[in-house]
Amino acid sequence: MKSWTLRYALAVATVGLALVITNSLERYTDITPLFYAAIVITAWFGGMGPGLLAVVLASVSIDYFFVEPLYTLDLAPKRISFLLVFGLLAILTSWMSAKRKQAEDDLREARDKLELRVQQRTAELQETNEALELELSERKRAEDELRKSQTELAHVARVMTLGELTASIAHEINQPLAAIVTNGNAGLRWLHSERPNLAEVGSAIERIIKDSYRASAIISRIRNLVKKTAPRSESVDLDEVIREVLALAESEARRNHVTLKREVAEDLPRVLGDRVQLQQVILNLVINGLESIGKSNNGARELSVVSRRQADDSVLIAVHDSGVGLDPASAAQVFDAFFTTKADGMGMGLAISRTIIESHGGRLWAEPNSPHGAVFQFTLPTNNEKNHERS
Repeated sequence: MKSWTLRYALAVATVGLALVITNSLERYTDITPLFYAAIVITAWFGGMGPGLLAVVLASVSIDYFFVEPLYTLDLAPKRISFLLVFGLLAILTSWMSAKRKQAEDDLREARDKLELRVQQRTAELQETNEALELELSERKRAEDELRKSQTELAHVARVMTLGELTASIAHEINQPLAAIVTNGNAGLRWLHSERPNLAEVGSAIERIIKDSYRASAIISRIRNLVKKTAPRSESVDLDEVIREVLALAESEARRNHVTLKREVAEDLPRVLGDRVQLQQVILNLVINGLESIGKSNNGARELSVVSRRQADDSVLIAVHDSGVGLDPASAAQVFDAFFTTKADGMGMGLAISRTIIESHGGRLWAEPNSPHGAVFQFTLPTNNEKNHERS
């Protein structure tokens, strides 16, 4: 209520001020401009209603004080036409001023709402971004923990695999050690004879050195598998890895009367990966094949490791055995964690092997072998493929 009173009072004040100034400067200026200004100011700040009041007050003031005869509100035709034109122009001026003021107010209000909305949206986006960063941080931490757990689990699986080979490894190491003792005793006998045979002593020492290197190589291979290290990415010669695995499994194969074969392509390219982990996968597949052959009575007792280059430039490693083969009912589950057909097995070997191969960008699967047994095989991208993917 008070606001409206002030607005209409503004109409009276502006028109009154225009009247005083125009009356003082009548001889120097036209009588209408200041009244138009009063109407514009009133309509701008007060609105359409006070603007119309200013039009009425201005028309009456002009008619009474400035249109002859003065000081009368006589409605002569000339006065009527003048006041009609002035009134229409004044009303139009008031309407335009009020509309423009309203438009500016609406624009300002829309801008304020937009700024508020932008601020709200910015705050929402900031909250979303913070939540996303927190989620990414948690996910990265979980992935790091998962990788750490997988590394530790792979290490446990390697140790367990070697545990299954304890008897074979002990026999494998005892062979060069026994040879060292035998050659050492022979050398001593040659030295203590009436006529020492230095040539035979030298040959015995050479055999001792050779057997000591052989024992050292066996221990080194075992140490590399048992050692707990973080995964590494390096250029790996799979032919060399296969030879080392077959050397570790040789005694186990002899114990089970199994013939080991190796068929390696001459142009086999190197792959990029963790040498120990890839060795673990091949060793696990070979040991599983030997155990399967040990349960079989199919006649042929052979296990072969085949490697070849694929048409897409990847490398294929396949372990063929002549064992009992895959049970069709459980073939789809052999790579599942904790699934095992062994009485004392944990069911982690093949699951870990598949995880290792997939982390290297490859694929591990199993198929029946002909005429008996199974084929476990995996593919790995070569160095060239990985370099091409990065580029």
